[in-house]
Amino acid sequence: MTDISTYSSEELNALAEKIRKKILATVSKTGGHLSSTMGAVDLIVAMHKVFDVRKDPFIFDVSHQAYAHKLLTGRWEKFDTLRKFGGICGYTKPQESEYDYYVAGHSSTSISLAVGAAKAIALKGEDRIPVAFIGDGSMSAGMVYEALNELGDRKYPVVIILNDNEMSIAKPIGAISKLLSQTMAGSFYQKFKGKVEKMLDHFPDSASYMAKRFEDSFKLITPGILFEEMGIEYIGPVDGHNIDSLIETMEVAKTLGKPVIIHAQTTKGKGYEIAEGTKEHWHGVSAFDLETGVSEKKAGPKTATAVFSETLVKMAEEDEKIVGVTAAMPSGTGMSAVMEKYPERFWDVAIAEQHAVTSMGPLAKEGFKPFCTIYSTFLQRGYDQVIHDIALMDLGVAFALDRAGIVGEDGETHQGVFDISYLRAIPNMTLFAPYNETTMKLCMAFAKEFDHPCAFRYPRGAFLANDRSDEPAFELGRSNLLQEGEEMLLIGYGNGVGRALKVAELLEKTPAVLDLRFVKPLDEEMLEALGKQYKQWYIFSDSVKQGGVGSAILELLSRKQMQDIVLTSFEYDDMFITHGNTKLVEESLGLLPEQLAARVNQKNKKQKS
Repeated sequence: MTDISTYSSEELNALAEKIRKKILATVSKTGGHLSSTMGAVDLIVAMHKVFDVRKDPFIFDVSHQAYAHKLLTGRWEKFDTLRKFGGICGYTKPQESEYDYYVAGHSSTSISLAVGAAKAIALKGEDRIPVAFIGDGSMSAGMVYEALNELGDRKYPVVIILNDNEMSIAKPIGAISKLLSQTMAGSFYQKFKGKVEKMLDHFPDSASYMAKRFEDSFKLITPGILFEEMGIEYIGPVDGHNIDSLIETMEVAKTLGKPVIIHAQTTKGKGYEIAEGTKEHWHGVSAFDLETGVSEKKAGPKTATAVFSETLVKMAEEDEKIVGVTAAMPSGTGMSAVMEKYPERFWDVAIAEQHAVTSMGPLAKEGFKPFCTIYSTFLQRGYDQVIHDIALMDLGVAFALDRAGIVGEDGETHQGVFDISYLRAIPNMTLFAPYNETTMKLCMAFAKEFDHPCAFRYPRGAFLANDRSDEPAFELGRSNLLQEGEEMLLIGYGNGVGRALKVAELLEKTPAVLDLRFVKPLDEEMLEALGKQYKQWYIFSDSVKQGGVGSAILELLSRKQMQDIVLTSFEYDDMFITHGNTKLVEESLGLLPEQLAARVNQKNKKQKS
């Protein structure tokens, strides 16, 4: 680990510049988060200067901004393995380093974690200070304010660093605001305020009341009134790229012995002019040319997200009752195009999945058709709302679940593997999935006309299967037999159909292949009929086994007493799946088509011998 506690101002600034160059050199080759983490470098350097990472919990929100922290805590030489299979994770990960306090891939958890850490520290009687690092985008989630509410009441000594890199939570008001902010960030103001508060305790009620009214009036023209009213000391806004000023401010916050929020304004992409500013493209990038900033990503087949986006725009053009929402991921979910064309009907509600889900309920109730478009991994955050506010009311909200299955370099926190299991248990919920471009359009057409809660899932990137034009329309609970075969049946769900088709080409005998289409409700009639002809069933779905597609079919087999069927599921085992190139991850899990085909061939030989 790099100990910078004795570094001079010049050495710290030189170090920050060195870190930025290292991040640029690495991310331009590996891909990853860029603009946010570049903007956070000076703040993190100051954190490491003022606080002791060996004992103080450094808690990063989302933690895609924490690359500088990784470089300062012994991972400089391994940093070129960032996001690679077997290499450094793109987020904080305690298994990777003792200086990563907590796993953080979803947003808005840092202040809750800091409150929990502060409670433990208080109970143990230790001299440690939790430091929470949170971006302004994460401040849009309700969990932040739940945590602030308790923290302001209990007054645990916690330092919160708010990295404001896009829009001010409270915009500075010209020169007066700047002067006030500089004053509030200084030790003189904080000491003076503390003495005034103590004096007020000894004043008569009338004098104390007048002084309190003056203090409240003063707060009204300062940016931190929200936090102050919640009982959190506010300092800022401060320049997030002035390391000397940041150190002075953090030193003040460290000594106050109560909750403090430091509001620091930074520039995204700082140090790489091409990426500087609020340019969404540079938030997360694939490999790119450092000189030009041009992505090196090669053109490939159309992604499932692109198909969804194009289809939704066309549907919205034809039917003004179609509306939609996303939670801070308009481009990632393909919602940008329809939001630009129909801003009054399609909304980005920021990092607020719970609100996104619930807010669509009344729209369905009022006769509209909402498409709630959220990554599979992020819908986990709105699970209670799906149950309580949509399914219980049996409202026709369609959940479009992007990034279903393995997502690659983002790893454990982002793998979209649980949605089938957690949604299948909910009454009134219908689950289905496309496996190519044509079936994506067909399943969206079905969702549009379906008046009950439903969810369809699709992968990051392109579908595995080629497009076909002879696909029938989706009918509730109906599957589609793609090919007849001998002895065995391959059952695919969603992108698993493409995997099943690839495996079928490699088998010694031609199997039957079924596009399941619906996992809830199942096509019982088709499955019973196929059970009379095929006794070896293999399940292909990019989801976990527990509660997944194989589990649903086993429940059917048990209920129908079809004990002669031997079922093998190639869904994911009971584990969190690591980060890395998707093909390498699948190879490590034994899920490449050639690996699966070898397993099926071997199993068939054993059964015959």
